[in-house]
Amino acid sequence: MRDDPSVVALVRRVSDGDKEAWNEIVERYSPLVWSICARYQLSQPDIDDVAQGVWLMLLEKVRGLREPAALPGWLATTTRNECLRVLRTARRYAPDGLPADDMMPPGLATKAIEEGLLEAELGAALRAAFAELQPACHKLLSLLISDPPPAYADVSKTLGIPVGSIGPTRARCLGQLRRSPHLAGFLTERADAIKIKETGR
Repeated sequence: MRDDPSVVALVRRVSDGDKEAWNEIVERYSPLVWSICARYQLSQPDIDDVAQGVWLMLLEKVRGLREPAALPGWLATTTRNECLRVLRTARRYAPDGLPADDMMPPGLATKAIEEGLLEAELGAALRAAFAELQPACHKLLSLLISDPPPAYADVSKTLGIPVGSIGPTRARCLGQLRRSPHLAGFLTERADAIKIKETGR
């Protein structure tokens, strides 16, 4: 997993009592917590219970984290343990200990958790890169990614730009997004993975 300096900065800010940084951590890593709960096939009330427990534990322990960059891994491990606690309480497994690894629900391998961490980091990087776009790009891309996407004629009317310029402007805005330093590591990793796949090395 990549070490992200922004995670270290967020943890330090939270340790200093910064509520905005706390909200950013919760927003950034809630999808990770939910995805791990979903792999354990917990009910919605149980997921809410686990998430609340995880965030309360982090609030209590954030000042004592030895390696702030390891926060995503700490969250993944804590969420997993909380899921097992809920399952144990519900007596879905024998109460005298954890089930053997081969008895765990499918899809809970370390690789799956790492993928969840990567997805959370990518989501945070995309939000940060998107927030830094020029206002015109921000407005255009926000319209184009709405569901369902509007017709170009509606976009033209809303933004007051010619229909013929929407495509080229969209391409320029996406180019700016790709060049964001927030996404640089992810794009490099993807390019390396494609190169390895193509060359077999």
